[in-house]
Amino acid sequence: MEITKKDILNNIENAKKGSQSAFKFLLDYYWSGVYRFQLKRVNNEHEAEDITIETFAKAFDKIDTFNEKYTFNTWLITISKNIQIDKTRKKNASIYSQTTDASDELVKKIPDDAPTPEDKIIREQHLSELLRYIKKLKPHYQDVINLRYFQEMSYSEISQSLNEPLNNVKVRLLRAKKLLAEIISEKQLH
Repeated sequence: MEITKKDILNNIENAKKGSQSAFKFLLDYYWSGVYRFQLKRVNNEHEAEDITIETFAKAFDKIDTFNEKYTFNTWLITISKNIQIDKTRKKNASIYSQTTDASDELVKKIPDDAPTPEDKIIREQHLSELLRYIKKLKPHYQDVINLRYFQEMSYSEISQSLNEPLNNVKVRLLRAKKLLAEIISEKQLH
């Protein structure tokens, strides 16, 4: 299915109203572009992934400030570039601090309860198979899936447990669920 500029603008509008599926659409649609951009800059997969997660967390947090005169991709890349520059500055100054703050707005925007299609696919798996699939994910995705589904922690408990901002946890979990659902669907086709 061809995605039009109108589809993108509709999803941005819906995301501004707090729609979970709109956030998910934007994350899925723009993830690889932002990730590839960062990978070229930092030349490290883990760091590029972390910056991409922070980019979406910050973008979803500030989605109300997005101006339709610009393309959403350009806006995301600008956020991503600024996060990476900040991280590099902090690294060079050898001072580590969190670069995103969990805001009450974002906490309200991504609900903790409504099961997504990925949740459904994940829950339908037999435990032993599911564990095998989870092991195919990168460790930081395994962590959030484990805390969410096996230890049944809330987003804020995961945030405290991993000592990470709440928005980063939410974006990482969205991404982990998508990757896990892809692995499961792929296996079911074979």
